[in-house]
Amino acid sequence: MTEFHGPNDPAPGLIPDQMPSDSRQARQIARRQLMAEAVMAEGTMRIEDLTERFGISLMTAHRDLDELVGRGLIRKTRGIVSAAPTSLVEASDLYRSSRQSVEKRAIAAAAAACIEPGQAVFFDDSTTVLQMVPHLAARVPLTAITNSLTLMTELRAIRDVTLLGLGGQFHHWCNAFMGPVTTAEIRRLRADLVFLSMAAITDDMVFHQSPEMADTKRAMFDSAARRILLADHTKFERRALHAMAALEEFDLVIVDDLTPPRVIERMKTRGIAVQVARLEDQT
Repeated sequence: MTEFHGPNDPAPGLIPDQMPSDSRQARQIARRQLMAEAVMAEGTMRIEDLTERFGISLMTAHRDLDELVGRGLIRKTRGIVSAAPTSLVEASDLYRSSRQSVEKRAIAAAAAACIEPGQAVFFDDSTTVLQMVPHLAARVPLTAITNSLTLMTELRAIRDVTLLGLGGQFHHWCNAFMGPVTTAEIRRLRADLVFLSMAAITDDMVFHQSPEMADTKRAMFDSAARRILLADHTKFERRALHAMAALEEFDLVIVDDLTPPRVIERMKTRGIAVQVARLEDQT
């Protein structure tokens, strides 16, 4: 487990004048996300078309695409790239970050209001939880615990946040650490809160495509005093393989106001605490 104390600490093994440019890295990450989204939308594209669309060299395009191939998001053969038709694509952070962004922001704002200064909080690797970052500076001091490399990077910029980074086996497709080492670290900790989001909700149970992901989230769930689920309305329309917990086990379920009223009413009838985040607050 890695502990970060301040936003200005250099990365391990780097001296300040060797550190990469944050703006350049941010542009690279954004470009790769847009490239992945373009390929997913089109299904198949020529690499030459991507160089023209993004105004980059063929070498840069291949470098970006190789990184996406390594994460299992696309396939590349003979000048053609195509979306990988697997559940891994839907589970990937790039895919998830482009879906239901307004709903996720509304849910995340409501979730952040549940945090009290001084608390220790588990944050999972979900893109909905990631949207809580802009609200956390108002909730400090705070101890944040996460397995998400993306979230670790974002939280380092917030003062008065003590960041505990969970290690383990790194998975490119979700940009997070998972596995036995990760869950063992989690089980040695006790937090006040955990914020989770899952891939699907079926028969009042939450599910995920990845068994490793389900195990990691369950370990956080078991190690927190209060458990909060963030679920946009599309989660109630999906199915996934591996169950993690029943909705009744959560202390609060936060949904957006596009969630069907019958779904909300059924949860309330079963004694599940539900909070509805209003999308109009994000416009």
